[in-house]
Amino acid sequence: MQTSSDRHEYPAHWEADVVLRDGGTARVRPITVDDAERLVSFYEQVSDESKYYRFFAPYPRLSAKDVHRFTHHDFVDRVGLAATVGGEFIATVRYDRIGAGGTPASAPADEAEVAFLVQDAHQGRGVASALLEHIAAVARERGIRRFAAEVLPANTKMIKVFMDAGYTQKRSFEDGVVRLEFGLEPTDRSLAVQYAREQRAEARSVQRLLQPGSVAVIGTGRTPGGVGRSILGNVADAGYTGRLYAVNSAFPEGLKEIDGVPARRSVREIEGPVDLAVVTVPAERVPEVVTDCGEHGVQGLVVISAGYADSGPDGRERQRALVRQARSYGMRIIGPNAFGVINTSPRVRLNASLAPEMPRPGRIGLFAQSGAIGIALLSRLHRRGGGVTGVTGVSTFVSSGNRADVSGNDVLQYWYDDPETDVALMYLESIGNPRKFTRLARRTAAAKPLVVVQGARHGGVAPQGHAVRATRLPHATVSALLRQAGVIRVDTITDLVDAGLLLARQPLPPGPRVAILGNSESLGLLTYDACLSEGLRPQPPLDLTTAASADDFHRALSRALADDTCDAVVVTAIPTVGEGSAGDAALAAALRSAAAAVPAKPVLVVHVELGGLAEALSAAASTAPQAPQPTEPAPAPTEPRTPPAEAEDTAPAGPRTPEADDRRAAAPPHPRPAAPAAPHPAGPADPPPEGTRLIPAYPAAERAVRALAQAVSYAQWRRDAADPGKVPEYEDIDERGAAELIAGHLARGQGLALGDEETCELLGRYGIHVHRALPAPTPDDAVAAARALGYPVALKATAPHLRHRADLGGVRLDLADEEQLRRAYAELTELFGTPAELRPVVQGMAPRGVDTVVRAVIDPAAGAVLSFGLAGAATQLLGDMGHRLIPVTDREATSLIRSVRTAPLLFGWRGSAPVDSAALEELLLRVSRLVDDHPEVVAVTLEPVVVAPRGLSVLSASVRLAPPPARDDLGPRTLPAY
Repeated sequence: MQTSSDRHEYPAHWEADVVLRDGGTARVRPITVDDAERLVSFYEQVSDESKYYRFFAPYPRLSAKDVHRFTHHDFVDRVGLAATVGGEFIATVRYDRIGAGGTPASAPADEAEVAFLVQDAHQGRGVASALLEHIAAVARERGIRRFAAEVLPANTKMIKVFMDAGYTQKRSFEDGVVRLEFGLEPTDRSLAVQYAREQRAEARSVQRLLQPGSVAVIGTGRTPGGVGRSILGNVADAGYTGRLYAVNSAFPEGLKEIDGVPARRSVREIEGPVDLAVVTVPAERVPEVVTDCGEHGVQGLVVISAGYADSGPDGRERQRALVRQARSYGMRIIGPNAFGVINTSPRVRLNASLAPEMPRPGRIGLFAQSGAIGIALLSRLHRRGGGVTGVTGVSTFVSSGNRADVSGNDVLQYWYDDPETDVALMYLESIGNPRKFTRLARRTAAAKPLVVVQGARHGGVAPQGHAVRATRLPHATVSALLRQAGVIRVDTITDLVDAGLLLARQPLPPGPRVAILGNSESLGLLTYDACLSEGLRPQPPLDLTTAASADDFHRALSRALADDTCDAVVVTAIPTVGEGSAGDAALAAALRSAAAAVPAKPVLVVHVELGGLAEALSAAASTAPQAPQPTEPAPAPTEPRTPPAEAEDTAPAGPRTPEADDRRAAAPPHPRPAAPAAPHPAGPADPPPEGTRLIPAYPAAERAVRALAQAVSYAQWRRDAADPGKVPEYEDIDERGAAELIAGHLARGQGLALGDEETCELLGRYGIHVHRALPAPTPDDAVAAARALGYPVALKATAPHLRHRADLGGVRLDLADEEQLRRAYAELTELFGTPAELRPVVQGMAPRGVDTVVRAVIDPAAGAVLSFGLAGAATQLLGDMGHRLIPVTDREATSLIRSVRTAPLLFGWRGSAPVDSAALEELLLRVSRLVDDHPEVVAVTLEPVVVAPRGLSVLSASVRLAPPPARDDLGPRTLPAY
């Protein structure tokens, strides 16, 4: 039980789990008076050399005074943090606030002296770097702006920790000691260093789960059937290259093997190390298993067992306890309620899942939060003739289940620099940290395609078992932000597979121009129409007629690919009567030959029930004899099976969820032969030789063209990402003046909407000028306002039900004199009510143009978002808004105004005058700067903004202020705590 010390309550929010450089985890927490024995035990395990480096003299043991000083903190001027594994200290760090001359001080002194001590057995794991990030964040919270550290020159490891952190530093040498001083405000370099360390650590933590040297299946049944026994068989049948063990506490004494696999009653009885434990015991037995695994040094867990957050509030608390327990031993978890993991690499060949067939090896990485969808994806990729089957298979597969620990973000970190994954496909039902996901997605998409389908899009509620932060953003906005990050977002798993198939096999198209050729005029026209619908630029289809031979296709495809006005080719083909598989093979060879001559342009085939063409197109081009390959996995028997009744043999069935049903269906119902794993499993085909040109085939024109359109958009994003633009500086922006105004307003309350005058003043500091409007509570006031502004004027009702609703008649424009103004005032009050109800204002007329709306909002989960659209029905009825994450660059502002469907109205549609798009882009950039510079500005609305051929006018504006939400992406590295 943690207790408070001296002056301040125990800061529980400083506790965090972190991933270390080697992929293990540690717990960071404040040191308290309860830690005296842990501190002494920790110090006894530190080498004399490390003690010397810490205290600059031999210091074999801590005195009682030392122990008191190092465990009693006020959590303001004196703070100590410890990194723990298994509840024991492995490293400590502390700071003491100092004043002039290095003497102890209190606030407002803003400098502190910092010192580390890391147990020798844990040096080199990145513990000190992680502790530095956390102690720096604590110091900033307590008003400390600089750290000072004195280090012996021989302590090169600690000097490197400080020098590599990325902070602005000053280094000096005096009296044989290196003195380092550095500011604690995050810099671009410190954030880059932090993100790079985060990527390496999280990627390594997933690598330990996907590339284990040894696996133990805990809960293996004594009799055939059941989840544990099925997974053991799946691992063995896949030809796993490491050591495999079956574990069950119910095994009889003396049992040495089961199905040819070494059998043990406990993981503790395994002689060597265990890298991965697959847990299939009932949920109530899992804590005991985790303890055994932690004590034995297991590196990671895949928890298949159900009965956690998927089963209600009690299960959710059980899940939290599971994560806390596993992390306390430095282990990470996939699951619980997971379908499992697969790695097809010939160096690993791991199928630790409920999939009875090992997927074919390939270059596609798969991640699914749902077991049911994971089954569907694996099945489609396995079946797809001309798709992934036989050639473009799976590199790795992760089904995260309840996603209590390892998430899609972690897997993205692994795939980013995984040389065996070229394309990443993800099915997501929730995004736990959207801000981090978009950051990782942007970096990943710059290196390899990332295709995402999002489930539960319209329910607004995360699936049971997923604890995520709520976002107020609609799904359309989230989708737009994902596309801005380079994500290829699709709507169905069919589209997911179609896009992945193309991206894994073909080069990215250099543009949207598409040539269409084939032996069916009708199919060619369908393809042409589909291209137009997807925004591509198709050429008229070339009909080769039904009499076309393979040579005719070769010549036509060669000409199309050689044409500089063509960026991609879609080949349409229908069966030729009487030729059968021989004709299919000839056509496939002709198309592959022509495509190989021009490798920079993608080629797709649309086929209609063409028998073996799809398989022939995907066959490896080789002169070596080809071994026969099965075209389909044998269907599993459908008779029901009865799970064994032993307490530890199998996890409970749990609630009747689709995942649970699919998992039960996926496990083979028959006993497996007791045989050692084959050196190479039968079934999956070997990948094709490096550089083989493979052509994807689709059963429908719409599907092929949709995949091509996604590839075209992604290729354009890649080109744009190479030069993302810059956030411009404007000399007339008064950032300090705006900060003073905001601080003054917030001093009056926690959150407030600014009045009209306050809004205009704040926006004016950023060069955003709002057209002046004067209140007109009486006709005489309206006349006086018009005289002050000058005719012509507009009379507007600003009541909430009439505001921005010109269609209801609450606006009168171009009032040229007092007579027209008084008449309009009388008409408004007669139609809509008293002046007190209407809240009329008078405003000078702005130049005619297109009415638009600009908004910015800070979402607690996704961050700051800038939105743009045309005012009125386009946004209110059709939801036609574009969105970008803040800060927005000049190139992003340009693309934002062109991203809405009604954008042609801004650029001379049907002979109208084009608007001043440069002025509009500048306005967007200024709003982005305001919100980025001042996170207290949580909402801005400019509506309407009338954009004329020259200049623009902001006719109405509102601003809402509030204390800024926490920015966890700027803080130290932490694992999410659900």
